[in-house]
Amino acid sequence: MCHTLIKHGYYSKHFQRRIVMKTSKMKCLSENMKGYHVIYIIAIFGAILYNVLQITIPYVTQHLIDLFLSGKHAAENLATRKDLFFGLILAMVGLTFFRTFIVYLDCMAFEKVSQATLYKIRNYLYDKIQRQDMKFYSTYRTGDLMTRLTGDLDAVRHMIAWVVRSVVESLALASSTMIYFFFMNWKLALCMLIIAPLIFLIIVLFKNNVAPKHRLLREKLAVLNTAAQENISGNRVVKAFAREPYEIEKFNTCNKDYAQTNKETALTWLNYFPFVETLANLMPVVLLAVGGLFLIHDEISMGQYAAFSGLIWAVANPMRNLGNIMNEFQRFNAASAKVMELYYSEPEIVDAPDAIEITGRLQGKIEFRNVSFGYEDSDIPVLHNISFTANPGETIAIMGETGCGKTSLIHLIPRFYEPTEGEILIDDVDIRKYKKHELRKSIGLATQDVLLYSDTIDGNIAYGNASLSLEDVRKYAKYSAADDFISKMPEGYDTIVGERGVGLSGGQKQRISLARALAVKPSILILDDTTSAVDLETEKIIQNELNCLDFACTKLIIAQRISSTRNADKILVLQDGHIIEAGTHEELIARGGYYHDVVMLQTGEEGH
Repeated sequence: MCHTLIKHGYYSKHFQRRIVMKTSKMKCLSENMKGYHVIYIIAIFGAILYNVLQITIPYVTQHLIDLFLSGKHAAENLATRKDLFFGLILAMVGLTFFRTFIVYLDCMAFEKVSQATLYKIRNYLYDKIQRQDMKFYSTYRTGDLMTRLTGDLDAVRHMIAWVVRSVVESLALASSTMIYFFFMNWKLALCMLIIAPLIFLIIVLFKNNVAPKHRLLREKLAVLNTAAQENISGNRVVKAFAREPYEIEKFNTCNKDYAQTNKETALTWLNYFPFVETLANLMPVVLLAVGGLFLIHDEISMGQYAAFSGLIWAVANPMRNLGNIMNEFQRFNAASAKVMELYYSEPEIVDAPDAIEITGRLQGKIEFRNVSFGYEDSDIPVLHNISFTANPGETIAIMGETGCGKTSLIHLIPRFYEPTEGEILIDDVDIRKYKKHELRKSIGLATQDVLLYSDTIDGNIAYGNASLSLEDVRKYAKYSAADDFISKMPEGYDTIVGERGVGLSGGQKQRISLARALAVKPSILILDDTTSAVDLETEKIIQNELNCLDFACTKLIIAQRISSTRNADKILVLQDGHIIEAGTHEELIARGGYYHDVVMLQTGEEGH
């Protein structure tokens, strides 16, 4: 089987993927460390210097013992060479303060670089998220995205600030110490190194075991965040159905699952720790046994033995620390894989290389030519061979049963999605030839489900055009029949709207949303059941105001009320993604089809 896998290139492809992933991580970190490379390199050399200097104290101690504390000439040296004695003491004190100063600056540098890099990456990721297609938002859960922007990025910062420094410190300390040991007595140093391969073998086994656990832990955290976010967002629904106990239990289940996985991941090291600890603790035993024999046979001095004894921790501790470093490295791998996935993601709907600049104002002519559309995750097409034309300034009403494709149709106009077949033209130009951003700025969109930001009512209405004066904001609020209830609020247009519009009725939020769509003075106005939550009298006022706008625009209205469709220049009736009826109110009444039946159902009168 192994031969087959090799033959088909399985291992080479797997290796290539790993290389690409590692390259992507390094490229990402390097790009976002721009301006801090020198500081980071200096910090790394600082970590090396600090740890190399750790051996200076035992080195000085060795000479103090050999010259002044042991041997037959110790008393004589102490009497005649006091300057050297005190010089060595002062050197130890000075080196201690110098090391402390270096490590302080070093920690500051690592933290500065890590925070700056984190800031840049988080901004870049947020920019990426903002520029993604609608498909992206239907693929990724909100909780998962929040995890990538918070917990995953913190793991990246931790890697830059702590893991890299720990690796450098451990390597520098252990390497410089072993070199010093070999310099003093290579035989004793070699005896102490026999244990090292066994420790490295254990660390490799630990790495292979803990890596998938970190990936699973990261997924559990995303699920937990998603559960919390959905519950908080839907708190009114929860309370309306008295489902607090159910939601608490659901969150508790997710939390327990995450806690259990976290515990298992954390305790994985405990399965290997006793072996590493035992092997590391064997080093003093080796030193005592072998070093004692060397001392007895005068192969090493008392000062050298003291240096070995004083520095043995510098070899044992890095070996002990390898498990923690490897654990953090695997956490970084799991988190960075998710960050890289988002970092290098690209929207599928992009501007053409020769995209047209929209100069001035669009006339608003809309033409669908044999347009079909289906979502990638479904084999069932949503729209089939849709063709119609809306001339500038006309009002097109779209009706049909729930799920017939109405919303999908209007989402094609601002290029939230791309048609699978056919083409859509605005002012006789294929919309794919326009710059996407400019196209969307020419379209005003108000939907049934309204999101209002935690801002003033003024700020929400002027969201698409921040330069609007209060007078203009009020004008568009009057068009949407919102000015009356806004003016009656304690702070008027300066009233802060709660998160997601809490404190306003559904109809009030819809009217603010409509005012927001009108405030950009769009060439094309799309209303998706925008007045479904308002009363008939208010709806009539809105319809009249929409006919008296101070700017020309083509209107596409999705509605179920006949009162919203009867005055349209053309009414399209959709069924299972097909246009089954098209015409004016009177023409469709005369045909006696779906539209006629809806009129009869809502009014009870023929042709009312």
